Parts: sequence; C-alpha cells; structure tokens
Amino acid sequence: QVHLVESGGDLVQPGGSLRLSCAASERIFSIMGWYRQAPGKERELVATITYGGTINYAKSVKGRFTISRDNAKNTVYLQMNSLKPEDTAVYYCNAYQLGKLYWGQGTRVTVSS
Repeated sequence: QVHLVESGGDLVQPGGSLRLSCAASERIFSIMGWYRQAPGKERELVATITYGGTINYAKSVKGRFTISRDNAKNTVYLQMNSLKPEDTAVYYCNAYQLGKLYWGQGTRVTVSS
C-alpha cells in the first residue's frame, strides 16, 4: 500500500507564499494531486499532475499556484503564491496506484493577518 505524507502547511499573511510537499512511500506511476477542504465545505480539487507532467488547475488557483513532481524522489509539490484568506484549508495529497486511490493525512494552511 502507498503512504503519503504532506508537509509545509503554516500560518501566513495574505499575499504570502508557501510550498507544500507530499512524499510517497513508492514511485507513483499515474496521476497525483492536491485537494483542499475548508471548514464546512466539501473537499475540492486544487491541481493534478500526471506522471508525464500534464497539469490541471482549479480556476480559483490558476495563475497563483504551481504543481510539480519529482518522480525520482516520489514527491509532488504545490507552490502557492499570492495567498488569500479563502485559501485557508487543510490541503491533502492524493495518488492513484494500480487502480487504487490513496490520501495523505493533510497539512493545514491558514492565511490571515
């Protein structure tokens, strides 16, 4: 089974930046992604990236966030710039492997002055 561990969440001021990391326990050969869940809201897509680097972003983060992956390090990243209070959420990493969906435990991002 695949284990995913997120890190990098923090308290930042509006307009600030954070870089989230998600380390997988093994090489992931298909899509990986970042999702987020704010209090009282459903979990929503932030961005996804295939093994080969094809990327999809949610409209709300396009132009501000960048997803990337280093397959040799079994790691996916989310660079978040120009953060807004509405970006406050628990951010989760996920990955598909052999037809199964795996989730990390989440890392908290709080954007507040």
